Formats: sequence, structure tokens, C-alpha cells
Amino acid sequence: MASKALSFDVGDYVVYPKHGVGRVIELQSTDIAGMQLELYVLRFEKERMTLRVPTNKAESVGMRKLSSDKTLKEAMDTLKGKPKVKRTMWSRRAQEYEAKINSGDLVSIAEVVRDLFRADDQPEQSYSERQIFEAATSRLARELAAMEETDEAGAQVKILEILNKAAPLHARDKSE
Repeated sequence: MASKALSFDVGDYVVYPKHGVGRVIELQSTDIAGMQLELYVLRFEKERMTLRVPTNKAESVGMRKLSSDKTLKEAMDTLKGKPKVKRTMWSRRAQEYEAKINSGDLVSIAEVVRDLFRADDQPEQSYSERQIFEAATSRLARELAAMEETDEAGAQVKILEILNKAAPLHARDKSE
């Protein structure tokens, strides 16, 4: 194994693409089928879930440290952008949104949040749109909260404030 493995320490926040932000609570060594295996033990508080990831597989499954400040700023700027609504079937768009959320990429998740956001004066969302919007917002908020050392609820308020400030600007663009 010549590749440099990612290394995380106990107490580090990490992002696991399919589950979002978790915390390394333990480094475990276990014996499976006669082979010694080193594992990261991750705890996802919101889901009340513990996940064990082999240290040599952390990179290939997309596990990463929290985003850089630059990436966070880019994601927050993405929220201010004009929503891109494709005219494809909802089932296709829903698949694309799910793929972006599960990619673990903060900017892609911010795009989903931006594109599915509805201001109070806009038409109501369908149930499935709201589900995907809430999943993306929660994923974005958890990483924002971990980076700014706040809680998820506070981070969600910040995200919604950005979206609500940007919505009237884009509504004006449409009417002109």
C-alpha cells in the first residue's frame, strides 16, 4: 500500500458521504478471518448510529475531514445564487438531487438546497420535494454547525436567512 491513507484522530468530525457528519469516537483493532483490521468507529448522533470503517477503505468510500473555510464560503455563496430548475421529469431530478446529497460534496448539497427552496410567497412544494429539501438542508446544516461549533438548529436558521434574503432578488429577475 503505497498510497497515503487519510488519518483521523479520536474526536475528529468527519463527513461520510451517505450519512453526513459524524465523529470518530474510537480507533479499533479487530481480528477478522485471521487478518488484523484497523477500524475507525464513527458515531452519528442524529441517527443514533455507529459505523465501523476500515482505515484502509476510508478514502475509497469518500470519508473526509470537514470542508475547508473556502469550500464553506463557496457553498454559502451558492445558496445566494439563482435557483436552476430543470424541466425534466421529477423522478429524474429527484435521483440527481439524491446523488448530489450522497456525494458528500458541500457545494453540490448547497445547490440542491438552493434549487428546492420555496419562499413563503411561492407555490407549495410536493411532499417528495420537501423531503429532499429537508434532507439536503439538514446535511448542510450539520457540517456548517460542526465547522462553526454551533448546533444544527442554529445553522439551519442561518441557511434559511441566506435563502430568504436571496429569494426576492431572483423573483424580481423573473418579473423584469
